[in-house]
Amino acid sequence: MSTMKVLNMAGAEVGTVELSDAIFGIEPNEVVVHEAVKNHLASCRQDPQSALTRAEVSGGGKKPWKQKGTGHARQGSNRAPQWTHGGIVFAPKPRDYSYVLNKKVKRLALKSVLSAKVADGQLIVVDAIKLDAIKTADFQKFLAAVKAEGKTLVVTPEKDDTVIKSARNIPGVQTTTATILNVYDILNARNLVVDQSALAKIEEVFA
Repeated sequence: MSTMKVLNMAGAEVGTVELSDAIFGIEPNEVVVHEAVKNHLASCRQDPQSALTRAEVSGGGKKPWKQKGTGHARQGSNRAPQWTHGGIVFAPKPRDYSYVLNKKVKRLALKSVLSAKVADGQLIVVDAIKLDAIKTADFQKFLAAVKAEGKTLVVTPEKDDTVIKSARNIPGVQTTTATILNVYDILNARNLVVDQSALAKIEEVFA
């Protein structure tokens, strides 16, 4: 097991923690990470476009004119696609682009990106991430103290509204909980700031 220093919110070292090599010390697998990112983006994809087919537009129940003898081409409905206000041929409909990824692949991808963060020195462990009140300035001071510059993902053991609301107006900073970590958010962040209790929960859930 590798050892990592633990900081407090003022940036001072207050101890050390041992990291599980099974989660934070593996050789990253780029192929499964790529698959996990594709899966995440596909699940986030939205396709709201929608148009009406001739079966869905209103009206058109009456034949516009009789079949023969008018000199016009025969028509069965004024809601056919060639008419104004008619239905659309092969009308686009909302699609679900999400698909299921093997659990073992997702877990390996998560372990890969966590191991990469440790190897790159981008994992910061904090003894306890707590705020007395919702204050963005205090949260910015905390990030500066632990040297978390740029895009940062802050991981707490449980949902903490005070932390979430204090961080949400800081550009590039996101918050999440240990049980819903995903590969894309970790890759998208330069720094991964983890509460020590959340670290233990990650090892418990993803071991």
